[in-house]
Amino acid sequence: MSADWKQRPEGGGWFAIWLIRNIARYGGRAVARVLLYPITLYFLLVRGPERTASRDYLRRVLGRPAGLPDVARHIHAFAATILDRVFMLSGQMERFEVRIDGLEPLHEQIDRGRGVLMFGSHLGSFEVLRVLARQRPDVTVRVVLDKAHNPAMTQLLDALNPEIARTVIDAGQDGPSIVMAIREATDAGALVALLVDRTHPGQPSQPATFLGDTAHFPVAPWLIAAVLKVPVVLAFGLYRGGRRYDLAFELFSEGIDMPRQHRQQLLAGLVQRYAGRLAHHARTAPYNWFNFYDFWQTDHANAPQPDRLAAGTAGRDRLAPRRGA
Repeated sequence: MSADWKQRPEGGGWFAIWLIRNIARYGGRAVARVLLYPITLYFLLVRGPERTASRDYLRRVLGRPAGLPDVARHIHAFAATILDRVFMLSGQMERFEVRIDGLEPLHEQIDRGRGVLMFGSHLGSFEVLRVLARQRPDVTVRVVLDKAHNPAMTQLLDALNPEIARTVIDAGQDGPSIVMAIREATDAGALVALLVDRTHPGQPSQPATFLGDTAHFPVAPWLIAAVLKVPVVLAFGLYRGGRRYDLAFELFSEGIDMPRQHRQQLLAGLVQRYAGRLAHHARTAPYNWFNFYDFWQTDHANAPQPDRLAAGTAGRDRLAPRRGA
């Protein structure tokens, strides 16, 4: 299976996404959740690469061979979080029971007024962090998102809340523009959220041990954090079934310092620490992993490229994440 997850088409297409969105809005969440079963069956029967990737991941995280019931549960959890995004983006957070852990350390960093980088992943629902709007209405949340990927889902969900859509930082821009937008947001005291677990073939990455084997993680988010010198907080929004979510915040660093002479060693340490925390939460919520591609592939295109990494991090002026960081 290709490691380039961007090459995979959107499951169900425009019509299926439009249908579930409108049933959710006009029929209610209970009715919409009934549709999750045929959607799960569709992916289980039709989407072979995703089914294979699910089995591989579940085998690693569960420590045993994964059967079709495990894969079905995995896909159903993914469909449930996608459905819930409709309501979360519509400002209906009161529909959900969200248990929050680690909020005080996050408040302490926010209160310093220098902005915060929040690093998330495709583990669970990153959208549940919208609950912060109720906890800290004074804080602006900016999300770095590649609008070109999954355009049907992006456009339909953005239509639910134009105000949120305007705060998105488009990761499809060139690298310097992304860095500048993030810097401007953190300088204004905003919380900037990025998903930092997916690499792109041919782009700088760093290997780390994850769930017992080597996987590659992008380096650009860590280089951005080193330049901006703002706190880095990890966020995990784990779906617990029904309408229950656990939202965990972990202070990762109050400011990353990365001297040039130790850059490679420090990057390796940072990425390994992150991979360890990601693995910890994956084991507590094994069906929340929503990277449906060969995450552990060892293609040359996705391997670390030291020469390009060194060239891309030679100085503050030239630091720029690759497209989609």
